[in-house]
Amino acid sequence: MTTETEKLNVIGHRTNRIDGPLKVTGTAKYASDHQFPGMLYAVAVGATIANGQIQSIDASKALKMPGVVGVYHKDNIAKIFNLPPSKGFLDMVIDERRPPLSDNTVQYYGQIIAVAVAHTFEQACAAADAVEVKYDSKTPKVDSNLLADAKLKVEYQRGDALAAYEKAKHKLDLTYRVPPEHHSTIELHASVATFDGHSFTLYETTQAVVNFRDVLAGYLGVEPDKVRVITRFLGSGFGGKLWPWSQSAVAATLARQLGKPIKLVMSRKMVFQAGGHRPAVEQRVLMGADDAGKLVSLQHDFANHRSILDEYKENCDECTKYFYSCPNVLTRFASVQRNIGSPTSMRGPGAVPGLFATESALDELAIKLKIDPVQLRVINEPSKDESLNIPFATRRLLECYELGAEKFGWSQRNAAIGSMKKNGTILGWGTAGAGWIAERFPAEVSVELRDDGSIRVLSATQDIGTGTYTVLAQMAAEEFNVPLSTIDVVIGDSSLPAGPISGGSMVTGSMIPAVSEACGKAKEALLNAAVKTADSPFHGAKEKDLVFANGKIRKSEQSDTEGIPFHQFLKKYNFKMVSGKGSSGSTFGAKASVSRHAYGAHFVEVGWQKDIARLRVNRVVTVIDSGKILNPQAARNQVEGAVVMGIGMALFEQGHYEPTKGALLNSSLADYIVPVHADMPDLEVQFLETPNKELNEYGAKGVGEVGLAGVAAAIANAVHHATGKRVRDLPISIEDLLTVT
Repeated sequence: MTTETEKLNVIGHRTNRIDGPLKVTGTAKYASDHQFPGMLYAVAVGATIANGQIQSIDASKALKMPGVVGVYHKDNIAKIFNLPPSKGFLDMVIDERRPPLSDNTVQYYGQIIAVAVAHTFEQACAAADAVEVKYDSKTPKVDSNLLADAKLKVEYQRGDALAAYEKAKHKLDLTYRVPPEHHSTIELHASVATFDGHSFTLYETTQAVVNFRDVLAGYLGVEPDKVRVITRFLGSGFGGKLWPWSQSAVAATLARQLGKPIKLVMSRKMVFQAGGHRPAVEQRVLMGADDAGKLVSLQHDFANHRSILDEYKENCDECTKYFYSCPNVLTRFASVQRNIGSPTSMRGPGAVPGLFATESALDELAIKLKIDPVQLRVINEPSKDESLNIPFATRRLLECYELGAEKFGWSQRNAAIGSMKKNGTILGWGTAGAGWIAERFPAEVSVELRDDGSIRVLSATQDIGTGTYTVLAQMAAEEFNVPLSTIDVVIGDSSLPAGPISGGSMVTGSMIPAVSEACGKAKEALLNAAVKTADSPFHGAKEKDLVFANGKIRKSEQSDTEGIPFHQFLKKYNFKMVSGKGSSGSTFGAKASVSRHAYGAHFVEVGWQKDIARLRVNRVVTVIDSGKILNPQAARNQVEGAVVMGIGMALFEQGHYEPTKGALLNSSLADYIVPVHADMPDLEVQFLETPNKELNEYGAKGVGEVGLAGVAAAIANAVHHATGKRVRDLPISIEDLLTVT
């Protein structure tokens, strides 16, 4: 009679980060921490105009300075090649596609136009400052009046939204604006490039080592197997490090040209100017409803700015198409060229600014109809995904509202403007919903059972600070029912089996099937070795009669206290390791039978002190429906961080462009305002765990993006409840509220 050891149940339990000790002790190496003998330092020279031509670059003063190796620009840097057209989804993705230093045209302020190289960083900085550039400058276009210049094209439609709007009993026609927002990660964009005469190795700040390898191979004119990209640790990305930026190609090119390792770290100012941002977005929302509050028409027009050369789309209608029940829906989009660096993905691209508009508009409709905002969302809750006419895999959004309302105390809300007070402060309560796609990227994994007793999980994905090291270890520990300390996770290296990009909150969901398959094949390989190895106690047995559990090989009739630990078997019979490989495909582009999304609801309280013009977010309750939560500790951390980002979006963050030269005026952490500890509200996060097993075996979906979606709208709705002022242009400023009577 066998007795099974109790499952360790690593999945679903609070688990400390396995990479935490490395980070707090300074052992973890980030890109710019890497040093090599003979390494040279490169400092970029950025354009000081946003539109025009370079007439001349005079580096004579710089070249006379101590330690300066050279100043490189279009005329003397080795060729950086054009990238071939992408072959498909996630193939050589980059936002700023033009090779750096390829011509004398300046398209945006801060564009890299030259690079100073010296033996020390200080010498390179001094040389870069000494470079003199003459321009033929033109007035740039950097304003955010986008819809006026937009040539809108239909993105999606069902029914006849225009006709239904004209016939609607109650109508709203509203415009909302989100300014440029910047990722502001602590770690700067950095490249350390080496070239050994045949191959390149780049230590990089990237959220996608495999795509980065392919892009750099294209720029350098070599095969991908000649480029290796390593990102063991990342000081956050939020989308800003998804795709390569100009400094990487420059660093690698100089490493080959000079035959020396090159370190090129963007300054904070250059990251703001030339390292991507969420674009400015202008949105027009038209809603028509009947007396009961049921939507009969919904039109969503949106335009975002983009750079002169590169197309970029912020998919603001991402949620509009399926979030509400409405028979007549129309969305239209346009991008508008401006003399700015290329926008890029920022956490929750599309859905986050889009839901600011639609969830604010729904609140305005609730006020117009004198219906409770939560009740109006109940009235317009769909029973299926009306955009695709398919059922939802899971959708517990109303339960998110129900639990959130209970935890928040929503039933005590007085709907009258400014009617709720506490200790002399006017309170405003607001709510908004959240949604985000749940899909899979392609993933490959190798799992090794090793003779030292460790189990290695290897994949060319990366940990951008969200806990990927830990959750991969949890998956393997769960599959083998062994302690977490047994697992060694090796990621962040493009030479490993190709893993998913760290974007869209999809790494965990993408990796689960691949890890599960790899673990299963590693078990098969071990049992196969056990039955086929001469002198093995299992020699001649059938694999189906053996069990590998709790780290031991045993016969099925034996108890779990018997058997041989796998590492002892491997050592005794001279195996270094046995391994298994697993993979999972992308769900993008495949015809879906069910609609997969994560959902959430935010409840926000703000405090408004009119006499001293002080506005503060006091508390936030967030409920997330995101499938099985593998590590509640890390998941809660992600949602809390997302809510803080939402506070920044609603109240603080805004890029300001100077109109004559096109400079981003607040391109530093001193001037670009983000929330700090003093701005932190009381945060409560709850999870509804509804496994979505159409996506993976555990039924897990991402939490980062959905945690941010809707936060800004909930805050804006709460501000209106407190002050009576409806602010449709973010960020909400004190100046917006001082006009309140």
